[in-house]
Formats: sequence, C-alpha cells, structure tokens
Amino acid sequence: MPRIRPVENAVLEPPSGNRAAAAAYIAALSADLAAIARRHNLDTLAYLLDMARLEAEGTVQGAEHTPVAQISATNPPP
Repeated sequence: MPRIRPVENAVLEPPSGNRAAAAAYIAALSADLAAIARRHNLDTLAYLLDMARLEAEGTVQGAEHTPVAQISATNPPP
C-alpha cells in the first residue's frame, strides 16, 4: 500500500491563534472528513471523526460561556 504524503503548503492551523478558534476549525474539518468517510463506507472512521467533531464543538461552546479573564489565565498565549 503506498504511503500518502501530506500536501505541501497545506493550511493546518486556523487563522486565529486562540483555543476556541482552533476548536471551531477542527470541528469543521472533522465534519468534512466524516462525510468523506461515510461516502466511502468507512463507518468506524466516520464515527471517530464525529466524536472528534462533538468534542471540538463542546470546547467551542464552553469557551463561549467562560469569561475572557478566566480563559487568558488558564490558557496563556504560547
């Protein structure tokens, strides 16, 4: 089986550097990947990608309900 190489210059990071933006980006990508997996009858992979999407969406929703001061205190910038 041939090895798949990553696409050079692919965008792997969300445009914004904050945690909620990263989680939203991951949720969107995992939803797209789950749809591709389902289309090709990769049911277990689609399920796992849906779980990743749900986890990411939960992170986004949690960030929406967390005061900004608490986010910056618990997640300092790199």
